[in-house]
Amino acid sequence: MRGATTRRSFLAGLTAFAVPGTALSGPPQVSLRPQMRGADFARLAGGGLDALIARAGLSGEVVCAVADVDTGLELEAANGERGLPPASVAKALTALYALEVLGPEYRFSTRLIATGPIRDGILDGDLILAGGGDPTLTPDELAKMAGQLKQAGLREVRGAFEVLDGALPYVRSIDPGQPDHVSYSPAVSGIALNFNRVHFEWRRAGKGYAVSMDGRTGKYRPDVTMVQMKVVARSLPIYTYAGEDGIDRWTVASGALGNGGARWLPVRNPAAYAGDVFRTMARAQGIVLQSATRVSRLAGGGTVLVTHQSEPLEPILQDMLKYSTNLTAEMVGMTASVAAGARPASLAESGAAMSRWAAERFGMRGTSLVDHSGLGDASKMTAQDLVGALVAARQDNRLRPLLKPFGLRDSGGRVMRDHPIKVDAKTGTLNFVSGLGGYMTASDGTELAFAIFAADSRRRGQLTRAERERPEGARGWNRRAKQVQQKLIERWGTLYGS
Repeated sequence: MRGATTRRSFLAGLTAFAVPGTALSGPPQVSLRPQMRGADFARLAGGGLDALIARAGLSGEVVCAVADVDTGLELEAANGERGLPPASVAKALTALYALEVLGPEYRFSTRLIATGPIRDGILDGDLILAGGGDPTLTPDELAKMAGQLKQAGLREVRGAFEVLDGALPYVRSIDPGQPDHVSYSPAVSGIALNFNRVHFEWRRAGKGYAVSMDGRTGKYRPDVTMVQMKVVARSLPIYTYAGEDGIDRWTVASGALGNGGARWLPVRNPAAYAGDVFRTMARAQGIVLQSATRVSRLAGGGTVLVTHQSEPLEPILQDMLKYSTNLTAEMVGMTASVAAGARPASLAESGAAMSRWAAERFGMRGTSLVDHSGLGDASKMTAQDLVGALVAARQDNRLRPLLKPFGLRDSGGRVMRDHPIKVDAKTGTLNFVSGLGGYMTASDGTELAFAIFAADSRRRGQLTRAERERPEGARGWNRRAKQVQQKLIERWGTLYGS
């Protein structure tokens, strides 16, 4: 691996503002606790950055960069200009994009709209559930909206029940290369419910299985009819999917079910799903609605009867970074692109709009993204690009408070709560791809911005679609990548923190 160590002013011209699947994401592992300069300093510095990376024996490529936050000076880099898939580290850039374009107090609105007059509690027209791009909507909010509809005096709807999802373009799956059944790659549209996941539960009943599909929360468990599951006598494939007429039709292999269990499955028809659940909530209030019809635009005017507003954007982004929720990243990112005037027709177009913004705003000209979550491995980001954005973002302190703190670990894998290096960062994990980017504070208070990307593109490229959920060797590879990340962090804390 070719390395480069530089000391130069990092990304001249930075302005005052600055700038999850996934299931394997986690903090760096295995600590070599840094000491004061001395034997430990010599050991970590010995051989240089390239030697440290080479000793790890990790297949593929490892690239990194680190800079002083106060001065913006790049302290060290190894192939920092080389673009690799950032995985969920891309969500840090999405957060910055949304904060600048939408603002931290932005709220998503979901509305109930009447297209005709209401007389004596009867709506002589259609009722529309209009999505506003809220990625956090749950059945609890839909139940509250149905209750508010009743409190407003509505008893009957004589027209159609429609679900408007055109606030954002429809995308069948965040990453079509993922297996159909993984819940972290659902559909995207202008309306979402339960992060566009449906709860599938099964238990043995006699010689077969009893199954249920519902849109559950802690308070409600509404059954859904637009997702159907059939148990089939086979061993493989475990799941098959087919969508037709607004219905998600699944089959599952009986040989994989055991005595019982549950899992979340992705929803491919978000409007039908939200409409199905809202009909149940309305019926509980005595309001009977027709089956939902999906519409992409509001044909005429109407009267807003009920509005639900989400939390402000800032806590939504904090949860997105903490739990690495892909759907939140995509809906927030596309909403920002629409607000900026891009009106993308796909995730790739919206990812390109964010990439252009990052290039103009922070000089990230080596970065090219195909989505906002990092799930698509065609995205590329350079370590130097990200570090430059992180340095700039620290000037107004918008990002670091939103990032998750990570405790470095000892050789037994235990978090060392008194470790002298403090890290706030975003992890990113795909099979044979691992990233980490954020901020670290050394024992003497020196604050550094860093980015580390590792990828074995050859091994990842050899995976079939069916192998992408749990391929052989991926867990071990990603564990070793996280060990490299921690060793790099401790090197930088020792070299530049005293």
